[in-house]
Amino acid sequence: MVTTPGNRTAAGTGLGPEVRRLTPEDLSILALENKTVAGHWCKVVVVRGTLGLELLRSSIAERLSRAPELCLRLGEVGGEPSWVPDPQLDVRAHVVELAQAGAADEAGFRAVVAGLFEQRLDRSRPLWRMDVIPQLAWGGSALIWRLHHALADGWTAMRMASAVLWDEQPGAPDSGRRPPMPGSADPAVHHRLGGLRAAAREAPQPWLRSPFTGHIDARRAVAFTAVELDQLRRAAGAVDGATVNDAVLTVVAGGLRRWLEARHGHLGKIRVKVPVSLHGLLPAPAEDAHQPGNRDSFFCLDLPLGSADPLERLAAIRRATRVRKQGHDAQHLDEMMRQLARTPRLGQFAQRVLAHPRSFALNVSNVPGPRQPVQVLGAPVGALHSLAEIREHHALRVAVISLAGTLSFGLVADPTLLADVDRLASDMHAEAAALTAIPVRARHAESAEVPPADGCQPGGTVPR
Repeated sequence: MVTTPGNRTAAGTGLGPEVRRLTPEDLSILALENKTVAGHWCKVVVVRGTLGLELLRSSIAERLSRAPELCLRLGEVGGEPSWVPDPQLDVRAHVVELAQAGAADEAGFRAVVAGLFEQRLDRSRPLWRMDVIPQLAWGGSALIWRLHHALADGWTAMRMASAVLWDEQPGAPDSGRRPPMPGSADPAVHHRLGGLRAAAREAPQPWLRSPFTGHIDARRAVAFTAVELDQLRRAAGAVDGATVNDAVLTVVAGGLRRWLEARHGHLGKIRVKVPVSLHGLLPAPAEDAHQPGNRDSFFCLDLPLGSADPLERLAAIRRATRVRKQGHDAQHLDEMMRQLARTPRLGQFAQRVLAHPRSFALNVSNVPGPRQPVQVLGAPVGALHSLAEIREHHALRVAVISLAGTLSFGLVADPTLLADVDRLASDMHAEAAALTAIPVRARHAESAEVPPADGCQPGGTVPR
């Protein structure tokens, strides 16, 4: 047993120092979970070496105080849904061995990951679990870390990984720092006309059809592909002002185009939802700045699939993202949803509208991982993948994460609606190769990434 240090309980109806009320974001994420939708992220960590189970358990147990959210479980205090300390947190129940999966080839490994992804986390415990495969067929080990989205968004998950998983590196920058962003009192954010413009851009588009809509099943299929970050950065330099994030969306769009073209699908536009981290914002009034880590918003844009030219696609996406960043769309939407949440029926209606497949076809997130190579118990991490759950009428989701000089694309799909997600991952890989093979014109000074006024980057990605 591991009893977390410094545990305190609530006295009466007051909240103790470590008891935290669930935020509206936490509650809405928990409410999404049902028989066919799980509510967690998954980080797949592949290391070049052998992970000892007991050593890993001991290392994590010693460092849990650095990520106190991992010691909290769901509970109720004074009638309010809350995160409460688990005084008998047993690391052995959260870090377990999955030895029988070690003999699988790469396709079998993906099937094992998908099978784990389908399983629900135990709500009577803190909402995370690490399954360790001590020996892979091709060498090395793997760690599959499931972490509930109600407990942590992508940015917070990486902060937790730095706190409890990656080996400590002397002199390494503090990965727990919030990304620099101005407070929500920015007058541009609260300008009524700006809010109306943002709402118009983000409104559902009923004329668009999603190729990924349908009633989803509980089964999952996953696929991965990767691209060198420097190559993608150079490719982005072909369009003035384009960023790595724009290039990521271009790769996704081109992969979707190839996949749809092979199936004689419609090559028009596909609307995507792009999460935006707001962790740098000052906490909203009456909100605890130290609550568990969901603080994000989003904007939507149409991925152009008509042209076969990757540069045309990149330029069109850059124009669309620039408008949304300069218009503070993510912050306007965050403010609007908080205002609507004061009237529960209005807030619930708005959530249903914004989750409709006519609002977006798929979600594409991009979260910054470690900038430098990392190790786990002395074993170098050779690959880091991120997977995020789909939802009803959205049979595909793409999660991108970086590790040192590599960007990994992780795809999650419902195989009953999208049977060949591995082919789609291959199409994205081919599109990345085509984009990065284009000779880059001389970059103008204004091509370098300059944070927009609100500092928001898709998925919380900082300029690279």
